Amino acid sequence: MRVVILGNGVTGISAALRLRQLQPDWRIQVVSGESTHHYSRPALMYVFMGHMRYQDTKPFPDQFWKEQRIELVRDWVTGIDTSARRLECAGAEAIDYDHLLIATGSRSNRFGWPGQDLAGVQGLYGLQDLKLLHDNMTGCARAVIVGGGLIGIELAEMLLSRGVAVTFLVRESSYWNNVLPAEESEMINRLIRSHRIDLQLLTELKSIGDDGGGRVTHVITGTGERIDCQLVGLTAGVSPNLGALAGSGIETGRGVLVDRSMRTSAPGVLAAGDCAEIKSEDGGRNLLQQVWYTGKMQGELAAQTIAGREVRYDEGTWFNSAKFFDLEYQVYGDVNRDRPGERSHYWEHPDGDRALRIVTIEDRVIGINLMGIRFRHEVCEAWIREQRTLDHVLERLGDAAFDPEFHRFHALEIAGAMAERLS
Repeated sequence: MRVVILGNGVTGISAALRLRQLQPDWRIQVVSGESTHHYSRPALMYVFMGHMRYQDTKPFPDQFWKEQRIELVRDWVTGIDTSARRLECAGAEAIDYDHLLIATGSRSNRFGWPGQDLAGVQGLYGLQDLKLLHDNMTGCARAVIVGGGLIGIELAEMLLSRGVAVTFLVRESSYWNNVLPAEESEMINRLIRSHRIDLQLLTELKSIGDDGGGRVTHVITGTGERIDCQLVGLTAGVSPNLGALAGSGIETGRGVLVDRSMRTSAPGVLAAGDCAEIKSEDGGRNLLQQVWYTGKMQGELAAQTIAGREVRYDEGTWFNSAKFFDLEYQVYGDVNRDRPGERSHYWEHPDGDRALRIVTIEDRVIGINLMGIRFRHEVCEAWIREQRTLDHVLERLGDAAFDPEFHRFHALEIAGAMAERLS
């Protein structure tokens, strides 16, 4: 049996390793045009900033893949023939498959802005983007970043580390307030400005100017302001990377449409990770999840489906984490949904650099949001899964904290403040 996995990110590699456990004798090939070996995408910023080398971003030594009998094919796939069960490739012979897993991840959004294809304009998603950024840094004194999200804040930190001035265009009234509650969003606004970044809220990109030679020279905002710059970072989110599916007949929506077992509309073809859109079974909105841990889960589940097991995807308790410069962020469950009966219990340190939010419905905890404080994943997940009360959680905040000083300085203060507001 020959299994081909298209994409060597966390989803594709998790699938390959799980499938090797389940089917020791099957032939497994991983195809990627981006890189030969799997690497950690979140570590790219640290390579750029000089904190890591590229080889340090690879979780496995190069010889590991030969030992696991997983073949690595470096090539771009240009087409998928589902009838012949064959991949057409740019630089090599076609690759036949019995089972195919599409794990092509995401690509940076471009919304048709005039000038978006000029030299010096780029996104930040993969290894090629990092190499392009190195080239675009030549002679760069100011950069404009378009879109307020996690990739944008990473790019800003990277540019500041090289002495580049940064202007941030965010169309929302506050940074990432479609995800963060108002107080946490304002905390990030303050943090961004404390790094001398020109944060322009309620501001959209209108066009990108050409120097006459095909390179960016400025941007024009929606208000008509001209901002001179030598680099434009397009970080207004990502979309499923569906380029290889053109003409394949595989059903797509926002992403590759799959069922809860990760099967697509084509026999023998599955999809998982950032590129997969899980069809709703109750008429609700389809599920598109684009974070590291769900990609890993979906890849491992797809491997089980390929191996003949009957499994269904259960996303469990939502989780995400990130860093805004040195400020850590964690979220568990539902935090910014504003559902009927929802109550939000918020504490912020007087210094404005730490915060905890606990969200309840009928006194049962449904979400936890942390800024500048790190909690243990398994404890927070258990509180939400077991539908613990707010009092139960407040009495046990120290059980979740990584920081040994947390309970001494903050746990009692937080519990007292939240209890006072409830009285």
